[in-house]
Amino acid sequence: MRRAVARIDDGAIVRNCARLRDVAKTRLCVVVKADGYGHGAVAAACAAQRGGAEWLAVATALEAAELRAAGVDGPLLVMGALSPEELPIALAARADVVAWRRGFLDALPGDARVHVKLDTGMGRLGTRDAEEALDVAREAAAGGRLVGAMTHFATSDDDAAFAREQLAAFAPFVAAVRDLAPEVLAHAANSAAALGLPESRLDLVRCGVAAYGLDPFQRDPAEHGLAPAMTLASYVAEVKPIAQGESAGYGRRFVAERPGWLATLPIGYGDGVRRGLSDNAEVLIGGRRHPLVGTVSMDNVTVALPAPVETGQEAILLGAQGGERILAEDWAARLQTINYEVTCGVSARVPREHGA
Repeated sequence: MRRAVARIDDGAIVRNCARLRDVAKTRLCVVVKADGYGHGAVAAACAAQRGGAEWLAVATALEAAELRAAGVDGPLLVMGALSPEELPIALAARADVVAWRRGFLDALPGDARVHVKLDTGMGRLGTRDAEEALDVAREAAAGGRLVGAMTHFATSDDDAAFAREQLAAFAPFVAAVRDLAPEVLAHAANSAAALGLPESRLDLVRCGVAAYGLDPFQRDPAEHGLAPAMTLASYVAEVKPIAQGESAGYGRRFVAERPGWLATLPIGYGDGVRRGLSDNAEVLIGGRRHPLVGTVSMDNVTVALPAPVETGQEAILLGAQGGERILAEDWAARLQTINYEVTCGVSARVPREHGA
């Protein structure tokens, strides 16, 4: 029995990546930032490569360094901003970097590989000025350093029309950059665009959540032939009767309306089971759904049962058991958030157990 464990099906990541590559019919870059969206960056990167990913991407220099230290090879892009202290770490990891300002480009060594970013509507990193971005691309191309031209969609999961506006703004920039460097890789599509906007796939798609079997549209990954890679499990540590009027948990948020039984699972918000799931989630025990009742505490949750069960039984908080399943999308809907946050929120104190 494990107090809490996140079982990661690396084989599911392999198959999801193969599926994405088959759909996109172009180069696949898998994003393994934030510890592989909570799944374990190194294992996820290796599985992605087995599934056909030619590129990997991260957000930070330290994430790039972690992959290289573990022996992960191949093209690697650091997509985030880099401070003067972080830049040498990214370059030592043989990572490509993203530029949009001349000052940043001028600080790079001559062998640094660069992707120039045009902000077409996300409003974060990159310049909105296409001429400024083109100047940076021109200088990078002159030094033989220009590898990619990129942008990032803001609404490909819920507003395809605006994503198409962004793509229309990106196209002339790509054409101008290709006049400078015909072999440049143009890339814009994230998971939602790779699945839903065929015209956005260009030379490479950058897929994050879909590689882990999470639906970028927050519905059901099975709709796209994807399978969740993470199962979050605990076990029944205690079972006790509860009488009408008795309560469970901090603040007595659950008071029994009738006699029944309570199971206690030794997992809580310290592990990533958010307090917002108090009286607001279900758990699988014995292949059946049971309501999580009372306040989620740091280390324990309580589950209402119609009859006693044996202690030591496995309890599934995310994943499948006995034909039933609970998806990260289910939690996200209850928490009014997104599935990305659910898996990224599974904390470091929960061991990751990898299997094929």
